[in-house]
Amino acid sequence: MIRIDLARCTGCRRCETACAFFRTGGISRHRSRVKVIQIYETGLDSPVLCRQCRERYCLRCPEKALTVGSLGQIVVSPTICNLCGVCETNCPVGALEIHEGIVYVCDLCGGRPACVEACTEKALEFEPGASEILSLKEHKEKSRGLNPGEKRRLFIESEGAPIRSLWEKGRG
Repeated sequence: MIRIDLARCTGCRRCETACAFFRTGGISRHRSRVKVIQIYETGLDSPVLCRQCRERYCLRCPEKALTVGSLGQIVVSPTICNLCGVCETNCPVGALEIHEGIVYVCDLCGGRPACVEACTEKALEFEPGASEILSLKEHKEKSRGLNPGEKRRLFIESEGAPIRSLWEKGRG
């Protein structure tokens, strides 16, 4: 699992660039499996990527094109996937996205995540075999009917609220 420290993220997008380049050989925000959300109104920046949640909502694929790999990562079979979008719709944080006929989701780069290595601020940390599995049940309810971008923003606003509150108290 990749842990995210929202308080450390500067919004530099090195993680996005490293991910896209490592996975596709090119640099494109759309081809990255991690998406940095910048919420200018609150000053929060944070990457959003597959949280390997307890519920595994994405596995409700009617074609069974998604499975869980040895590191707990989501593995997409391009030969089985028919791009129905159920996985994208079911992910409560917008970590799965279909672009140019491909389902983009973090696969942990085979155990050496490029995004973690690229993050100079240490906002990302790879913890293989982490015992604490995050539940996204609360986010699932809130994110119904939203597109992946809207889900990502909602998730960061929710996760960042305690940090934002501390920052505001610090000004006092």
